Amino acid sequence: MKLYYEASRFLDDPKSGSLQNRVFGAARDGKIQSDPKHVYALVLSTLKYRPFLAQIIRKSRLLELEKKSKLTQPLALLLVHDLLLSKGGRIHSKHHPLKDAVIRNKTRLHAELTKLKLKHGVRTLEDLVEDDDTPVRWFRANLVRTTTNAVLAALAHLRRVDCVADIQKGTIYHDKYVPDLFGVHPREALVSLPIYQSGDVIIQDRASCFPAFILAPRPDKDKIIDACAAPGNKTTHLAAILGNSPESIIAFEKNPERAKTLHKMCEKAGALGCVRIQQGDFTQTEPSKYSDVTALLVDPSCSGSGIFGRGFEENDTQEHTQERLKKLAGFQVAIMKHAMRFPNAKKIVYSTCSVHAQENEQVVVDLLLDSTVRAQGWRMCSRKDVIPAWPRRGLVEEFSALDDPQRCADGCIRTVPQEDGGIGFFAVAFERD
Repeated sequence: MKLYYEASRFLDDPKSGSLQNRVFGAARDGKIQSDPKHVYALVLSTLKYRPFLAQIIRKSRLLELEKKSKLTQPLALLLVHDLLLSKGGRIHSKHHPLKDAVIRNKTRLHAELTKLKLKHGVRTLEDLVEDDDTPVRWFRANLVRTTTNAVLAALAHLRRVDCVADIQKGTIYHDKYVPDLFGVHPREALVSLPIYQSGDVIIQDRASCFPAFILAPRPDKDKIIDACAAPGNKTTHLAAILGNSPESIIAFEKNPERAKTLHKMCEKAGALGCVRIQQGDFTQTEPSKYSDVTALLVDPSCSGSGIFGRGFEENDTQEHTQERLKKLAGFQVAIMKHAMRFPNAKKIVYSTCSVHAQENEQVVVDLLLDSTVRAQGWRMCSRKDVIPAWPRRGLVEEFSALDDPQRCADGCIRTVPQEDGGIGFFAVAFERD
């Protein structure tokens, strides 16, 4: 059962770094004793099917029926994965109460799996997750260590294509919106190449590159706060834009483990000289003590509804979903209002990996209608300052309470999962004189 206990540690917090780095790093540090290859394969596959496994577990009432066994949701996901999806349906454990709890419900679990496949008209769960894979593997040239030309030279074996739709195995696309960004086919063996292992390139979804690019900090002139920094992709992107100028970024991270991940990410990117990592809660800072800060990037906790696979997850009720979004939006407005208190900040970029208007346009509306925010002089940046060529903008109908809803919507960026070549995302910028 040790395999499952150790694997359960890696099921949550996907934003704290790549799964591969987390698992093999834990093995190197002696934090897990199981074969890291086995742990990685089990967790990777469980995450792939997680929404479906969670539904099967819920509808079979497994946790409710086996309450006395103290079976947790993470362990249930892993054990049910091996029971239903591994070759031979084998749970890799000798006699154990948790294994017995799952086996006792074997018939019920298989019945729910059959219902799920019949409902969606598929023979296997693999048919359901095929459409959840990213259509493009995006990666950024880490300009702290290299140049875009050097990256292209290292990948000269790949044929250049001129649009995302033409990407296939053996090709490479140089993005027209973010100049240091490239896209390849998801099955391209990027992680095995020296340029990835050295930190010369960083895997990062295109939409996730928008916030730092929109903030556009000036080397040796701007001092930046990254308010919710881990795992560090946006932080290191800021460092690259700033030319890695010394101590130009303060990166906040509340969670100690995620702060360690942030440190490792910045170290691999060669950006530690530019980034000062502050382990602590950004919302508890005193803005007056940061009079040198000129801009902030705020990418707070959100529903993650734009990330592949999340859209299938079934909450208990629609009411539960709306209540959760209300709480998230409340926090998002609060952290932005705190960011707007920094006395010499002139620009703030707000972003989420959510597709819900409650966390996106409605947060913007709440801020713009707030009397304190207005008194501080904050306003939305116009489209010309927010990647003007990007075609998909905000939802006009959500700005009906404001003057010129179309202008407000045009000042926002949206991406649709898969359809726009990556995750679902939202970004907007605020400025003041």
